[in-house]
Amino acid sequence: MSFPPCPSCSSEYVYQDQSHLVCPECAYEWNPEEVAKENELNIKDANGSLLAEGDKITLAKDLKVKGSSLVLKIGTKGVIKRMNDGKDHQLDCKLDGAGEMMVTAKYVKKA
Repeated sequence: MSFPPCPSCSSEYVYQDQSHLVCPECAYEWNPEEVAKENELNIKDANGSLLAEGDKITLAKDLKVKGSSLVLKIGTKGVIKRMNDGKDHQLDCKLDGAGEMMVTAKYVKKA
């Protein structure tokens, strides 16, 4: 059984002690379940609702599309295809009438 490297020193000599993993080189201990929960994306919409992949959304504001004269109107519906932790755009969506777009989460509402 292989364990992930130590998050503190990147050592590969990690062993398990009950529910925790221990690094013998730097003596760092951690619970791998807690680390997995911390790495989950917690992206919220304009109302503060937690978003997930596959959620249906509507635009909460008129948005101009960069590099185009197209304006996405308020209430345009879409589906979240993918989520990422980008600074500018967190949601990769398919919007009605516009196709695939990347949208900032603060401009959408969960439908």
